[in-house]
Formats: sequence, C-alpha cells, structure tokens
Amino acid sequence: MKKSILLCICLAVTMLMNAQTQDKKWNIGLHGGATQFNGDYSNDFYNTKMPFYGFGGLSVSRYISSHFDVSFLATKGKVGFNSAAGRYSTDITTATINMRFNILGPNSPVRPYLLAGGGAILFDKNLAISSKTVDYAAPSFGGGINFRLSPYVMLNLQETFMYSNKDNRDGVVSGSNDAYLFHSAGLTFNFGKKKDADKDGVADRLDKCPNTPAGVAVDKNGCPLDRDKDGIADYMDACPDIAGIESLKGCPDKDGDGITDAEDRCPDVAGTVAMKGCPDTDGDGVADIDDRCPGTKAGYKVDASGCPMDNDKDGIVNEEDRCPDAAGPAGLKGCPDKDGDGIADIDDHCPDMKGTIANKGCPEITKEEEKRITEIASKIFFETNSAKLKATSLAQLDELAAILKKYENANLSIGGHTDSQGSDEFNIALSQKRTESVKTYLMGKGIMESRISATGFGESQPIADNKTALGRAKNRRVELKTSY
Repeated sequence: MKKSILLCICLAVTMLMNAQTQDKKWNIGLHGGATQFNGDYSNDFYNTKMPFYGFGGLSVSRYISSHFDVSFLATKGKVGFNSAAGRYSTDITTATINMRFNILGPNSPVRPYLLAGGGAILFDKNLAISSKTVDYAAPSFGGGINFRLSPYVMLNLQETFMYSNKDNRDGVVSGSNDAYLFHSAGLTFNFGKKKDADKDGVADRLDKCPNTPAGVAVDKNGCPLDRDKDGIADYMDACPDIAGIESLKGCPDKDGDGITDAEDRCPDVAGTVAMKGCPDTDGDGVADIDDRCPGTKAGYKVDASGCPMDNDKDGIVNEEDRCPDAAGPAGLKGCPDKDGDGIADIDDHCPDMKGTIANKGCPEITKEEEKRITEIASKIFFETNSAKLKATSLAQLDELAAILKKYENANLSIGGHTDSQGSDEFNIALSQKRTESVKTYLMGKGIMESRISATGFGESQPIADNKTALGRAKNRRVELKTSY
C-alpha cells in the first residue's frame, strides 16, 4: 500500500516536471472550501441542511496546450455527516492528479473547464500512512471556472468529486462505495520563464519577428511598430507617420526622382539632386522654377536668373557677341565702330578714320596721291651699277614718307628692275639692293619696317625693248604699290 501511494506521488511529480508549454508556464493556487459526504447512511451532496466541513488546499498545474493542462491538488480538512441514522466525521487529506480540458482558449478572460483523474485519500490527522488509513480516489472528476484578474492572477471556482475504492469509512459496507464532494474557491498565480530571445515581451512561439533589436517597440506579434504601414519599421523609418519607400528610409517621393518630398523643392515634378529635386529643362544650371529664360541654348553661360550673360549690356549675349566686353550694334555682332564706317573696330585697321571694306576700314588713297606715288617712283635714281640713291631722289622719298604717314595703315611694296645688261645673277642682286636702299631710307623717316616689302626682280619683267637705249632706260626702274 505504501508503495502504491509513493508511486502515485512520484507519477504526479513526474508529470509536472515533464509537462511543458512553449512558454514554460506554471500555475500555483491556494484554495479553501467545504466538503460533503455520500455514504451508506446519507447523501449530503448539495444538501444545505446537512453540516459542511472545511478544508484548505494547494494546487500546482502545468500548461500543456491551448485547451489542456495537468493539475496536482492536495487538500487537508474534515469530512462527515450528521443524520438520524448516525453521525460520522474524520480528518481527511487528499492528493489527486487531474487532466483538465479548458473549453475556451487561453486568451479568454473566463475559462470554464472539466477535469478527471485520480489519487489517494488519507484518513489520519497525523498523516501516518498505512493500509488502514489510505483509500484511493478512483476516479476524481468535476469542473470549474477560472476568471482572469490579471495576466498573473486568476480566481478559481471548482467542484471536485472523489469516489473511493472502499465502502467502510462510515462503518457500514452496503451499496456503492463512499464518495466525497469538495466545493472550493481560491486564487491561482501564473509564473514561469517564457522564451523571449529578443526581449521584446512577446514569447518566441508567438513572435513573428524573433530578432527585433533591443528597446524597439513591438506589436502583439512581436514585430516592430510600423505606424504608416509602409513595410519599414518605425525605428528605421525617417518618416514614421507618412508611407514612403525603403530606399529613402521610409520617406515618400511622389515624383520618383530619388529625393524625399520634405527635401524636394518641386515634389510633384521629377528633378535632380543638384537642383534640389527640380527640373532644369535647358540644362543651364538654374532650376526651371527660378529660370527667367527657360529656353537658353546649350552651352551658354547664364546668370543667377537663368538668362544668358551679356557683359557689355548691348542686348547681345556673350556667346553671340564678338566683342562681349564692349557694347556694339547687332549688325556688327556686338562690336563697336568708333569711326562709323560700318567696319567693327576689331576688324578696322583704321578705327579712328572712316574707310572702306576693301581697305579694311582705312580710307582710300586719293587718286591724286596714287598718281603722285607713281610719279615719285619714276624719279628715284641710283648711281650707275650701284644701289646708292642719287641726291635728287631724296626729296621724292621724303614726300613719299609723308604720304605713308598720312595713311598709316597702308603698306608699301617696292619692286626693283634692271635692263638686260650684265648677268642675271648680277641684275637680281643689284635690283634687290636698290629696293633695300629705298626701304632703309623710308624707315629712317619713321615708316615701320613691317609696312614695307622690298623685292628685286632683275631683268625678268621688262616693260620696253632692251635693244635700244631708250628701252633699257625704261626697264631700269622702281615700282611703288600701296595696299592694306
């Protein structure tokens, strides 16, 4: 008998130790109530006219699944009856293990249940275990209800029937075996350490986001809060109250240009980062929203308002202005014309004197002066077979120098010619030396060397017959030509 009781107790402890929930949740309870007896003399169950005897109890239970748990219940108190047929009372200690079926799920605040199991009944106030003092509850069953007062505390009401395996506790063996009814009420307490790897307050078995960083607020599923429902958790969302996109840390971008609406000067029109989200249609570096000249040609430099630069303020933009730093008319592409001859100063060799296009802006040499230059050329003479100028030629060259100074941009070409007397080599050399003599003299009178070219042609370009003295005299000549 003792071995049977010990076996039952070990079985109870084993069930409690091995039974587990995914959260490893235990429950312990303190109970109290009244007992009633059903035996051969009377049936006191739910008979309010019969005496009630009190008891106290302790329970320990383990969650198995959403609708099942196992409970160990130990009680100590009195049981008996008092009727016309006789009187009976005794100390009673019980230990039972019951499987409980919870009708409603664990999230319900009120959970009715049914229970069934078995155990041992000890009739000895000194708890001395012997075959004479121990009966077995075979079975125990009943039902109850739990009211959730908080996540950790529940109010428990329970009715437990225990049918004994014997029929002699009231002194009479007749009919069915003795039975006992326990009316109990108590408080039970949930405890135990649940698995919560990420410490977010949601058990791992319920946690759909088990790797939430520490300190991040989560919903009932253990996932980080996402107030704007954009799929980006609030703790990573730079705009937690407005739905956005992942690439912009949860901020919106209506125009899809990669710039958040909060930082986008033109949130409804796609633009560039350089333009702070605004477009620049003409590519001049000024956003359309600020551009007063939105059609600027590519490559034109613009000012802050997006208009092409016009340094000299002549109405012609720099890129189209040949003289961007000097105001001029459109007809001359923005270049000035001081002398008003229709030739831009930049092209005018005589910018302070009206001239002609043919003379690059310089005035025409008058016909009289052109004629005079030709006459001067015919009066330039040299010593025989020499490049030395005759004295009579000097006055002529002085006059030529005066004309050249008057037309300071005119160039002079000097051509030297000889007759056919002597070798070609000698004549070429002599004619070259004579033109150089004229050039040197004019330079001495202030005419720049760059304006004068001197070329000796020898006897190669005769203008008369070298067979006569008159012809040879005509061939020995100097020719002067002006040009711009």
